[in-house]
Amino acid sequence: METRPDIGTLTSGAEIRRWYWRKDELTAHARSLGLTASGGKFAILDRIAHFLDTGERTLPVAEGAKPRSRFDWHREPLSPETTITDNYKNSQNVRRFFQARIGPDFRFNIAFMEWMTSNVGRTLDDACDAYRSIQALANTPGFKTDIKSHNQFNQYTRDFLADNPDLGMADVRRIWALKTTLPSPDGRHVYDRADLGLRSDGS
Repeated sequence: METRPDIGTLTSGAEIRRWYWRKDELTAHARSLGLTASGGKFAILDRIAHFLDTGERTLPVAEGAKPRSRFDWHREPLSPETTITDNYKNSQNVRRFFQARIGPDFRFNIAFMEWMTSNVGRTLDDACDAYRSIQALANTPGFKTDIKSHNQFNQYTRDFLADNPDLGMADVRRIWALKTTLPSPDGRHVYDRADLGLRSDGS
């Protein structure tokens, strides 16, 4: 059974993608290679993999990439007709707008923040409608939040506890720590009932 190698020994993008890495591991390795360590976990992984395969320190820029908006979400006056830009930021300015339009109970939540960043070109009036719809759905009996594909641990936790209601988070963390020392074709780790038999020797 393979065991997870030292990240510094890997020499190809395909190999580094076979394993699970924490963001702090990827950040430290990127810096050791002289690469930019900013951005999300998978952006850093892409940068490292590209460097290992090509020796290039920056990812190629997509053709036709447009410059980002300079709209200041911290200071600009906002109205229902304000267009959501590609540099949208959750700010106190935005919070005040939504509290005035929706009510003092308005709170940023993950589903709404994802809606905002996925709907460039829509208006803040559209955003108010979306927030109300999201809140109504969240209050539906049996509703479960959507877990994004990059959040492997949260999905693993949900699936593990659903299949093992007599176990708890300590069991999840123990088995997850063992699971992520093993390789997978794409670096993703999903729950399998056989995981309960994992041992610290990697078998």
